[in-house]
Amino acid sequence: MVTTASIDLESEILRLKEERNAIILAHNYQVGPIQDLADYVGDSLGLSYKARETDAEVIAFCGVHFMAETAKIINPDKTVILPDKDAGCSLEQACPGPELAKYLKEHADKNYYVIAYINCSAEVKALSDLICTSGNAVKLVESVPEDRNILFVPDQNLGAWVMEQTGRKMDLWQGACYVHVEFTRDSIHGIKEEHPDAVVVAHPECTYSVRMLADEVCSTEKMVDFCRDTPAKNIIVVTESGMLHRLRKEAPDKNLIAGPTDKCHCADCRYMKLNTMEKLHDCLLHLQPEVTLPEDVRKRAEEPILRMLELSK
Repeated sequence: MVTTASIDLESEILRLKEERNAIILAHNYQVGPIQDLADYVGDSLGLSYKARETDAEVIAFCGVHFMAETAKIINPDKTVILPDKDAGCSLEQACPGPELAKYLKEHADKNYYVIAYINCSAEVKALSDLICTSGNAVKLVESVPEDRNILFVPDQNLGAWVMEQTGRKMDLWQGACYVHVEFTRDSIHGIKEEHPDAVVVAHPECTYSVRMLADEVCSTEKMVDFCRDTPAKNIIVVTESGMLHRLRKEAPDKNLIAGPTDKCHCADCRYMKLNTMEKLHDCLLHLQPEVTLPEDVRKRAEEPILRMLELSK
């Protein structure tokens, strides 16, 4: 049900966006009203491109902190704001910059080529040779010379999936997305019993046992194409619940079923869901919380991101 209050809030956000010469970027895991209002909705790679290409003076990033940092890294002269300063990421937390620096120093003899999944801090990006997303990780790993030792951080599940796809051995940092590891073989089997003809599409951040049950393992952006193109009517979507909002708009003829966890019927990221329409309004009004970075860290973090964007073309 649409209320007068919600219409007024939406109108006020749009007014502030124009007044601030801002662009609103939203990740696929954001709540529906934010996705509907955003100038662009996508995954980490698509959002990185949009952040780089925009001529707006302000980037209102509706996602989590590392995403807003990425926008700031490649747009140092723009104001980047995040609706909730506490919108973090369990993967980012799993690999603190000082710990990675210490590990690289202790294993200097391996001369690691560090590939960092974009779900990490600017400090970790600054220590990396190349950034990847779930959508381009396979391609980018394949671009690294065979004689280099690769350290893949921070997601061990995405890293393992990339090794399965490429046959390339890598050392994996032992981090994981707390949402995607809550999906289990039993929880997927349970929903398959209710919908035996359903196909399963899963994100590579899921565990091996879940990936083995999937008909397709892919990034959130590629899920759009899969759901639209598959002849199957019933599709079990094994990723964060916010993705269902976009998929239902992109593939309205399909019965999209939220992948259940052992704990609940759908998986919400508590960090992604910290952003609300009210907080988006307030951050555009006050231009706070603003994401800032030390220039030396920003410059070192920019190199592997730009390398990613170039290799992803």
